[in-house]
Amino acid sequence: MIVLGSNSDIARAFVEKMLEKEAVPHVYLFSSNIDALASFKKHIEVKYTTEVTVFKLDLLEQTKFDFSALTYNVAFCAAGYLGDTSEGVIAKPEDVARILQINYAGLVPHLNAIAKDLENKGGGNLVCLSSVAGERGRQSNFIYGSAKAGLTAYLSGLRNLLAKKNVHVMTVKPGFMDTKMTKGMDLPGPLTISPEKAATLIYKGYKGEKNTIYISGIWRLVMFIIRNIPEFIFKKLSL
Repeated sequence: MIVLGSNSDIARAFVEKMLEKEAVPHVYLFSSNIDALASFKKHIEVKYTTEVTVFKLDLLEQTKFDFSALTYNVAFCAAGYLGDTSEGVIAKPEDVARILQINYAGLVPHLNAIAKDLENKGGGNLVCLSSVAGERGRQSNFIYGSAKAGLTAYLSGLRNLLAKKNVHVMTVKPGFMDTKMTKGMDLPGPLTISPEKAATLIYKGYKGEKNTIYISGIWRLVMFIIRNIPEFIFKKLSL
C-alpha cells in the first residue's frame, strides 16, 4: 500500500483502518516531512507487525519517483494544503503558488506515475482525496477550490481511461474534518466529521468500488444546493 500525504490525520486513520481489515504486508509512507513519521511508523510496525518504509516526497520540488520498484495494489492520496485565507489569498501570491502546486500541479505527475504503474502491474486501486470546495468557487477559499476542481476533473478522466484496465479510481470529497489542517477554524459541528469516521466511510467506498463519495453524505445535498444558487444571488452571499 502506498500513501501520499502520510502526515495527514485522515491518511493515518485510513492506514489503520486498512490494517485492521486486511493483511497488508508492506506500507510505503510518502511525505515532505519524514521526521514527523517516525512515531507513526513505529506504531504501525508494532501494532500490526507490518513492514513500513518511509520516503521523502516534496510536491513543491520537480522530482520523480520510481513507483514500479514497490510492491503494492492500493494507493491512497491525502496530500493537500489549505493555505491561509485569513487576510485574503489574493494578497499572498506565494501562498497561492503553494496551494496550486501541492493540491494539483505538483501532485498530478505522481498520480499519473502511480496509475501507469498499477496498469502495468495488472490492476489495483487509487483512492484520492479532493474536496467539496472544488464544486463551486466561493470567496472564502476559491484558490484552494479551483485546485481541487482541477483534481476532481483529473480523477474523473483517469477513472474513465482506466475503467477497462482493471484499475479503479475513487474520488473522495470531504467537507469539514476535525484535523490538523483545520485547527483553529470555527467549524460547524453537524457538518464536521472525525478522521476515524471518515476513514471508515472511505474504506467502505473503496471496498464497494464507488466512483465518488462524499464525507459525510450530507455534503452531497449541501453542495447540490450551493451549485444551484443563481449567480445573481450567489454574488451577494458571504460563503
